[in-house]
Amino acid sequence: MSTRPAEPARIDEADPASPDARRCLAAYYAELARRFPGGFDVTLSRDPEAQDMIPPRGVFLLARQGDRPVACAGLKGHGHWGEVKRLWVAPEASGAGLAGRLMARIETAARGLGMALLRLDTNAALPEAAALYRKAGWTAIDRFNDDPYAQLFCEKHL
Repeated sequence: MSTRPAEPARIDEADPASPDARRCLAAYYAELARRFPGGFDVTLSRDPEAQDMIPPRGVFLLARQGDRPVACAGLKGHGHWGEVKRLWVAPEASGAGLAGRLMARIETAARGLGMALLRLDTNAALPEAAALYRKAGWTAIDRFNDDPYAQLFCEKHL
């Protein structure tokens, strides 16, 4: 019996307050709570407001496999620079390059919004995220925010 490979996930802009986006974000927060040594409380994090991640300030991307949301990433606008927020891929969708595709789309969206610089932060409990950023040309920088969960800070000039 032969099996057909799954279609690549489709990535579209979405409302970060939509039910599918909220499902992805809830799964992301639950994963952080499991992986961070002290857990994760989104109310303590620098969680962006939804309007900061929709045009003309930013963008929120949602990836779907069929009708099921399997990944997300946000771009929070700060004028001429942007901050990548909430990059997450469901475990069943990992390993297919989806995180890299989301990051490439974030960079394209940032350029389209007139941003020349992107920044992000991550936690040491997410080594695969740090590896992805290094591979994609991000550079380590000094702390640029007061998020209590952030331990690694990076930027990329577009």
